[in-house]
Amino acid sequence: MSSIQNPFKGKLLPAVKNGGFRMEDKMIWCGSVVKGEDGRYHMFASMWDRSMGFGANWLYHCKIVRAVSDCPEGPFRFEEVVIGPRGREYFDGMNAHNPYILCHKGTYYLYYMGTTYGGDIAPDVDDRALFCEVWNRKRIGLAVAESVYGPWKRFDEPILSPRDCRFWDCTAVTNPAAAILPDGQTYLLYKSRTFADDALKIGVAYSKSPEGPFIRLSDEPILQNFGRESRVEDPFFWYADGTFHLIIKDDTPDGKYCGEWGAGFYAESTDCLHWDIPEEAKVYGRHVRWDDKTETDQPNLERPFLLFENGRPRCFYFATGEGDAAYRITHSYNIAVPVEQEK
Repeated sequence: MSSIQNPFKGKLLPAVKNGGFRMEDKMIWCGSVVKGEDGRYHMFASMWDRSMGFGANWLYHCKIVRAVSDCPEGPFRFEEVVIGPRGREYFDGMNAHNPYILCHKGTYYLYYMGTTYGGDIAPDVDDRALFCEVWNRKRIGLAVAESVYGPWKRFDEPILSPRDCRFWDCTAVTNPAAAILPDGQTYLLYKSRTFADDALKIGVAYSKSPEGPFIRLSDEPILQNFGRESRVEDPFFWYADGTFHLIIKDDTPDGKYCGEWGAGFYAESTDCLHWDIPEEAKVYGRHVRWDDKTETDQPNLERPFLLFENGRPRCFYFATGEGDAAYRITHSYNIAVPVEQEK
């Protein structure tokens, strides 16, 4: 039995009904927030046209945008496209997704997933072979700026790519999450799998600086508590007081990690490889309480991101939407869920 405690148990306040980031004519996903040098809150999010539908268009027609708010809960207002198409010859030439923003010593680091493809892909295309082909081209990229407003230096080469087929992460690398230590050492979590429809797993890479070069810390994925049935994705993690802290989605069909598919659970590690999970690990679930006293069951609640202020957790952000079943979403957006503040 684990001796650690879940620090978020009972600490999530109702979601802000008129907060977060949504646009009526857009699909929004992957909200990642940083407090800028101007004192305002800047969300970097994935966006594509709502008219395209949810489907696979996050993989084919997505851009990374910046939205802004005067308070952490929002509402956030769209300001600009930060990472868009730039040419098929680049690893991220046609699509960008999964933004993860951090600020270290006055420099902003925007980690993301990029991919490319040849030819045109219609928004209503339903081609499994094409999806797998483009999915397998996903690589992790980085853009750097001295201001949250840019200009952004976008790397022409990925900072992390798949390994060869001797290893479990030979198809794609995606869903980056980074933790930058005070001295600049950087740990990077990423998602991959061995073949189409294989279980999603999380690997760990390391660099002496936020810009790389990154090397794998292990040839094996982490959090393999249930053998072949171990499925996790969408990590968020940070480093404090000599410990790595992690919140990640339980993707096992019967919620083996925390009792609910699609919920998020908490874990700790001292080396970023071996993780301790508390007995009551669940941080959030798809049942959402709102600040107008209503409650809803969301089809998905994904891509957790936690904003810190003065070293303390301030607000969670989640990608979610309206729909009658998981991933059958008619309108997606990001919501804000404040964390109870200690008095």
